[in-house]
Amino acid sequence: MKAVILAGGFGTRFSEATVRIPKPMIEIGEKPILWHIMKLYSHFGIDDFIICCGYKQYVIKEYFVNYFHHNCDVTVNLATNEVEMLDNHSENWRVTMVDTGLNTMTGGRVKRIQKYIGNEAFLLTYGDGVADLDVAATIRAHRQSGKILSMTAYQPGGRLGVLDVDENGILTSFVEKPKESGTWINAGFFVCEPAIFDFLTGDEEMFEKEPMQRLVARQEIHVYKHTGFWKPMDTLRDNQELNRLWNEGNAPWKVW
Repeated sequence: MKAVILAGGFGTRFSEATVRIPKPMIEIGEKPILWHIMKLYSHFGIDDFIICCGYKQYVIKEYFVNYFHHNCDVTVNLATNEVEMLDNHSENWRVTMVDTGLNTMTGGRVKRIQKYIGNEAFLLTYGDGVADLDVAATIRAHRQSGKILSMTAYQPGGRLGVLDVDENGILTSFVEKPKESGTWINAGFFVCEPAIFDFLTGDEEMFEKEPMQRLVARQEIHVYKHTGFWKPMDTLRDNQELNRLWNEGNAPWKVW
């Protein structure tokens, strides 16, 4: 099974970094968040990746084309121009990087990699979020559901306050939003059947809008509820928090 990672957006909310590199290449513990996501999948035996590139795609391509060099010690004999690779720390990954366009929306990016998927189910996620997700469990649940698409859902909790206000406009209580409030959000990890491509029409569509609405109308989306750790990297503050967890040796998404 292949894992498709959306990595082509502009990352405008992270402009302090994305002026130089695409958002999925922003580092956590000296490794791009894209690498962390791939390590999660690889832990569950998923080693065949398709990366949907776009904005500053050359940065992602250079990283993986030269991955072997980046992750081993090197001896260079300047007299003979011979290069010897030492102490290799590479991965057993197959990485296909596809130019899915600079301004293409997420639905269009997925549609553009159809020829690399073939007639098989595949995994799909964004290149900017990490989780301690049991990928194998999501695949099993998807197969049992018989649906075209399975979405991992998460209850954020604690980020928003719940207010009780009386008829006079006076606040009578304030509590952090509990997870038991019933609100589930899209955590961005999907399992897809190849029939998903029939619901994708072109570059201008966002995967999360019209295509998913069509699937909802046909009751073809299964929800897998994830109750562990999940965090998107939307801002510099998020990146700093993820780096803190990693540097302290307390990164919940490091299941490998």
